[in-house]
Amino acid sequence: MPRQTFPIVILNARPGAGKSEVLHYLEQLSAEERLKRFHIGPIHVLDDFPMLWAWFEEDHFLETVFDRARLHTDSEGYFLYEDLWHLLIRRLCLEYEKARRDLPEETTFLMEFSRGTQHGGYQKAYQHLSDAVLKDGAVLYLKVSFEESLRKNRRRFNPDRPDSILEHSLPDEKLERLYKGDDWATLTSANESFIEMGNNRLPCVVFENEDDVTTPGGAPLGSRLESCLNTLWARWTAEQAV
Repeated sequence: MPRQTFPIVILNARPGAGKSEVLHYLEQLSAEERLKRFHIGPIHVLDDFPMLWAWFEEDHFLETVFDRARLHTDSEGYFLYEDLWHLLIRRLCLEYEKARRDLPEETTFLMEFSRGTQHGGYQKAYQHLSDAVLKDGAVLYLKVSFEESLRKNRRRFNPDRPDSILEHSLPDEKLERLYKGDDWATLTSANESFIEMGNNRLPCVVFENEDDVTTPGGAPLGSRLESCLNTLWARWTAEQAV
């Protein structure tokens, strides 16, 4: 029987663009509706933010408790080495391969990350995706301007929960330095429907969210997401048939 669900959907966007809200929306649906409307099976989320936050916490303890040098970040919270951004991609892929081995075949993995041109952009990040992810993957990019990213980043800030997936945010100056530059248009300039990586082509689709349908959620979000994921499904199934 042909597969009915995406193996893995990569969610890319600027911070605050709505990735976590899309995940939250999908997780609230019944299994039957998720499958019928979105081709999404049981969900397993892969997000590099918890990994990144753990590095911040480890560096804090190394510096303040053990009087050791920080391993990952400087005192302002910037990575010491650009390669650490790419290490996070490698870690996400490793987690995918381990969980794919153990979870039911119909599981859909939702892999979430943001990348700005300051640290290599999506062009550099995609070079570190594993063959397994490149073979199975499809990409949903949520498109917002930097100004909209900045607005929503400010809005979701909760100082009591800086480690929260839904409520973490960046200071304005850090958001501008790390994420103002976005190379999605460059990455997809040759083909808006597929991303070429070596011998692989990842189907992709853009979810326009400048009008912010993700914050209120509900039917408008569901309708737009359904349209995008059905387009993506058609591209993914066509590519798998090649």
